[in-house]
Amino acid sequence: MRERVRVQDGSSCLVGQDEIVCLAIPMQVVQIEGQMARCTARGVEREVSLFLLPTGSVAPGDWLVVHVGYAIQKMTQQAASTTWEMLDGMLAAEAPARDA
Repeated sequence: MRERVRVQDGSSCLVGQDEIVCLAIPMQVVQIEGQMARCTARGVEREVSLFLLPTGSVAPGDWLVVHVGYAIQKMTQQAASTTWEMLDGMLAAEAPARDA
């Protein structure tokens, strides 16, 4: 059985027997100031570091894969939508196990 754990930046990890799965999530860039971006996902806003991406490669409106407060790569809007659909499916599949 897995338990969902929130980490410091608000992202989510699934913790089970002898396993930890941390998720990177799609977020859209709203604003950029230096190496930090204000990003949003499903109504939640977070400050995200752009340190791991090439300088100047991200603009407002871009979609990023974000893990523990760091943007780890850019993605298309279609890839972000597909990823959210997959994550929603995973959560729905976990719901019956949590309710049992």
